[in-house]
Amino acid sequence: MNLNQILIESKNKINSANTSAELENIRIELLGRSGLINQLFSEIRKAENPHKYGQQLNKLKKEVEILIANKSTNLPKIDNCKLKIVNSFSLPKVGHLHPITQTERQLNEVFKKLGFSFYDGPEIESDEYCFQRLNVPPSHPAREMQDTIYIKEPELLLRTQGSSIEARLLSQEKPPFKVAFPSRVYRNEKVNKSNHFIFHHYQGVVVDKNITLKDLFGTINLLFKTLYGPNVIIRFRNKYYPEVEPGVGPDMQCFNCQGQGCAICKGAGWIEMGGAGIIHPKVLKMAGIDPHLWRGFAFGLGLDRWVMAKYNIKDIRTLLGGNLAYKPNHL
Repeated sequence: MNLNQILIESKNKINSANTSAELENIRIELLGRSGLINQLFSEIRKAENPHKYGQQLNKLKKEVEILIANKSTNLPKIDNCKLKIVNSFSLPKVGHLHPITQTERQLNEVFKKLGFSFYDGPEIESDEYCFQRLNVPPSHPAREMQDTIYIKEPELLLRTQGSSIEARLLSQEKPPFKVAFPSRVYRNEKVNKSNHFIFHHYQGVVVDKNITLKDLFGTINLLFKTLYGPNVIIRFRNKYYPEVEPGVGPDMQCFNCQGQGCAICKGAGWIEMGGAGIIHPKVLKMAGIDPHLWRGFAFGLGLDRWVMAKYNIKDIRTLLGGNLAYKPNHL
């Protein structure tokens, strides 16, 4: 076979390559394990002068390698250019953080400035931490106030309140401490404008010496004024919660009707925004904390209602739906 002719044809093929991918295919065709030049090496014994023919093949191989290397250097880096275009391409912004996430983060910032730490707990909870350690034994009537969704009755359930995280915190940490924790909770509720079977709590717990209701009221007042401004109208009512004594409920004047009464506030003019109080001595004792030495307060906010009031959302069902009508003002 005429090796000079093979070199000319190889040179023409290499020069015709327009991309690195095409050049690689030509390299494999000529120099690959099953390529043309390797096939010629396998037939050296058939040549009239195998030694001389082998030298000529080696020369051909080196010349082809040089041609390919030179072509590779001169080829435009098309693949790299494409990569650079993709990397520099900026997609348009097509969404925003959910209002619940934005409100949760705003509350987190408030508590960071107050020196709070953050905690978390499981959504599938045990009866012990969701009820018993919060002063709600199996026969307690307060259980009827929370229509529980059980995984395995009566031991495992979807947590009905963020207080289950509080119960774990009290049993695992040593006071003093200030801790906050957002949570998603579940109850078998009838869904309407102001209630849902999936909703969110924002819980706070403080345990220290000489804690009083004054500390609790000051903290909650700060939260309301931070989110709704200095002119927000709130009130505290006596409320019963098994895990606290005394218990209070912070209410906010209805953002929809300004106290006149509507479907959202069920005609009351006020919206219950959470529950709070001084931690019950029994709860501290069950956690191994001496109630004569330590006192604390706890609060749980209905985060969804705080979001509705902040963004003037009039139906809680839209928070967990796909309706894009409710967009925060500060996108």
